[in-house]
Amino acid sequence: MNTASVIDQAQSARTNSQEFRTTLQPVAEKNRIPCLDILRGLAVLGILLINIQFFAMAWAKISNLRDGTYSDRPNHLVWLVSQLIAEQKFMAILSLLFGAGILLMTSRAEASGKNSAVLHYRRMGWLTVFGLAHAYLLWSGDILVSYAMCGSLAYLCRKLRPSTLFVLSFSLLAAGSVLSMAYAIWPLTQFAPELAGLIRPVSYAQEIAAFRGSWVTQMTPRVQMAVQLETSEFVIYTFWRATALMLAGMALLKLGVLQGRRSPATYWRMLGVALCVGIPVSLYGIHFASRLGRTSIYAYVFGPQFTYWSSLMVSAGWVGALILASRNSAFLPCLQRIAAVGRMALTNYLMQTLICTTIFYGHGFGLFGKVDRVGQLVIVIAIWILQLTISPIWLKHFLYGPVEWLWRCLTYVRREPFSRAVKA
Repeated sequence: MNTASVIDQAQSARTNSQEFRTTLQPVAEKNRIPCLDILRGLAVLGILLINIQFFAMAWAKISNLRDGTYSDRPNHLVWLVSQLIAEQKFMAILSLLFGAGILLMTSRAEASGKNSAVLHYRRMGWLTVFGLAHAYLLWSGDILVSYAMCGSLAYLCRKLRPSTLFVLSFSLLAAGSVLSMAYAIWPLTQFAPELAGLIRPVSYAQEIAAFRGSWVTQMTPRVQMAVQLETSEFVIYTFWRATALMLAGMALLKLGVLQGRRSPATYWRMLGVALCVGIPVSLYGIHFASRLGRTSIYAYVFGPQFTYWSSLMVSAGWVGALILASRNSAFLPCLQRIAAVGRMALTNYLMQTLICTTIFYGHGFGLFGKVDRVGQLVIVIAIWILQLTISPIWLKHFLYGPVEWLWRCLTYVRREPFSRAVKA
């Protein structure tokens, strides 16, 4: 059976109202939409290309290297390629899919005659708990808290028409763009002085010493960075972009784009726009910032905007490419593994944190600040191989990833089946 047939059968089962049960419960395995799992798996794997630098390097060092002025060509090439194909791109795909997931789950609940709000906000509440534990106990770069907050608002727009959702999405993106430029000129702490006590800059030396030290010594910079991401960064940037893309994800799901229901020409156009417009604009943004230098206010204010907008087109290209690949049976073995990663997205996301903090932080091997970008890429590839290998094996024995199972139990307030052997 080719992938297209699998997709058609899953979509048919998904839209059959007789499949909805009278009690709220997680989506049955036969009702999953393969394209969404494949895209989610790609996004979780791809986002590590960017996150790895925040595990491995001090923030000050990352900031200095973003201007692209490398004397080491291999490291420069790794940085450049990751900027072009990954920076903000896979996070955008995750946001689209998060919005689509909200629509799918709440629609299913409402079709069974239940109150979707109770289910949704309980789900977002537990995601917030997971995110807070992740951010303050393991790694400050957590995105789960922000997704829970944005998802709580996006839920209210789930019944709007696709055209309205797209208008709202563009408006929020534009607002985020303007605010991020304003913030580059007038930091938020100037308007909210009370934040200055919470968001204190950590020096390069302090960060190196802290993260090469024990888990306890890591706590101070980790908390400061997490607070910054959940306050000023969220208000100025994350809220607008993530919420906007969640709304766009709902619209794309309603139009059948994310499920692979549109014509091949649609997905070829998405890929073409990414290659012909998105990548060149992103490349020009890098050239723009490098030519002016980091001391230039123009580079600091306007430089990031090229990536901000071009990343949307490149993300669309990734979606188009994966859906086109899903229609070719030759790619089926690889896509099945990626889909397995996507079905365990939350588990794999947190697993990446556990692996990387063990490698780089002082409670593990203490390699923080010692691995260049080429070395980081080798680690990323090793983690990809690990997750692409163990995710399908795990799902042969269990219905869900361990964290997904726990999240479901807490959301539906009952113990969900876990082992396939028990279910049988």
